[in-house]
Amino acid sequence: MHSIRSVSPIDGEPLGEFAVSSTESIRRQMRAARVAGASWAKLSVKSRAAILGKFVPLLLTELDSICDIIVRSTGKVRTEALLGELYPILDLLKFYQKHAGSILRRQGVMTSPFAFPGATAGIERRPYGVVAIISPWNYPFQLTMAPLLTALYAGNAVIFKTSELSLPIGQLIFELCRRLDLPENLVQCVVGDGAAGTELIDAGPDLVFFTGGLTTGRAVMQRAAQHPIPVLLELGGKDPMLVFADANLQRAADAALYGGFCNSGQACVSVERLYVQQNCFDEFLALLQQGVAKLQVGHGEHGDLGAMVSDRQFAIVKAHYDDAIAQGARASGPLERQGNYVKPVLLWQVNHGMRVMREETFGPLLPVMTFEDEGQALRLANDSDLGLNASVWSNDIAKAERIASQLQVGNWVINDVLKNIGHPGLPFGGVKKSGFGRYHGAEGLRQFSYPVSGLTSRSHLPKEPNWFPYSDQRYRQFKGYIDFVYGSGSLLQRIKRNWPALEAFKEYSAFDLTQRWQNLKLLLSWKRDY
Repeated sequence: MHSIRSVSPIDGEPLGEFAVSSTESIRRQMRAARVAGASWAKLSVKSRAAILGKFVPLLLTELDSICDIIVRSTGKVRTEALLGELYPILDLLKFYQKHAGSILRRQGVMTSPFAFPGATAGIERRPYGVVAIISPWNYPFQLTMAPLLTALYAGNAVIFKTSELSLPIGQLIFELCRRLDLPENLVQCVVGDGAAGTELIDAGPDLVFFTGGLTTGRAVMQRAAQHPIPVLLELGGKDPMLVFADANLQRAADAALYGGFCNSGQACVSVERLYVQQNCFDEFLALLQQGVAKLQVGHGEHGDLGAMVSDRQFAIVKAHYDDAIAQGARASGPLERQGNYVKPVLLWQVNHGMRVMREETFGPLLPVMTFEDEGQALRLANDSDLGLNASVWSNDIAKAERIASQLQVGNWVINDVLKNIGHPGLPFGGVKKSGFGRYHGAEGLRQFSYPVSGLTSRSHLPKEPNWFPYSDQRYRQFKGYIDFVYGSGSLLQRIKRNWPALEAFKEYSAFDLTQRWQNLKLLLSWKRDY
């Protein structure tokens, strides 16, 4: 394969030809990235932030043209491109612009004056070096830019590969980076399919960040393990939404439609399992049916859902729909497709034996199931191999938070959907087979660096107590010291029974134990008298 022809999922119009990166070119890119990364890492966080902060006015200046490219490349409607792809990046930039310095600052650690007299200790954060980012086709701008910027703030060089279905987005990001005052080759782009991703890992980056499906995530992890290279994996979801009878049902219904069908359901945090309490189910289903009938598909002036990206993904949606209908599910209508536009469908009378309730659908199907009480709601929500995001709906906030705390997910939100994952200060990632590692927030920034711990001794003693020579007497003295520090009883009891050992170590202590003992006796005497 020498080139890949990119076409728009909206109308099949060509978007360009992209030369596939060769094995040798990827290796050259890795060597160049190491040189660029070394100079970038020497800059202070403040200096890096000053350069990266210029992304904000650049993105604002190019906002309409960026959204146009995203729409043509992904099939999204224009508002979805703006709010789902661009806005979160602006918010993340502002967050790290303000907080990256304090997050990555050297952190002091307390030391024992007995065990480490005259010593200070701390932890510093260092960039990995070169970070390889492999991003998906559903949110190619956001899910490339977020880890890319995080890696840069942490002091790394980046080589990224967008999906072969999103190559114009990769070119767009590369060109935007070139317009900043970044070292040459600090940010580079690889073009290709899964084979190019394999070549990128084999070229030996220092960290791999992958966003995508479980099957490909396993392959990425296996490949990285051969070198070995640490990986951060943000994989799929089968996210539950729990609606209790005491919720604002109209708001919850509107949220369910948005959470299930934004970007035509092609989001890892889409609502893919909707559980509704039995005593409000009929009312809630009626609200959903009214709402789904009003949704508009297409790129007209009022379009809500855009095009699906690929035939392969539609085939999965159709298989889930057909399986559910065959097992007795009811639907709001047939699964209709015109070109790559797919009409959203509600499913009910579903159960966990159906594929649509167990496998990631990633399309415009929203299955709805009933539950009786809190216990059953939790059992159903946690009955999944995936654990990415979830929402709980109730006007009883204490109850909702209690339930959320028992959900087996990496993230949750109460009385809203999806929005929590865009919060720049909250680390985002999954549990179970939804992956591991985090990005966003302080924890996300630290994930793109590694801790180095150090201890500095300022002791003027000729030798330390743990140095040679050893003897039986020294053993007894150390044993007494350990009992003084960790043993049972009051401080006075521990001092009394271990006084010979403490006397033996007083020359090493930051404090004169004899004087401390005298002070303690005076204090005890004062307490007796008064």
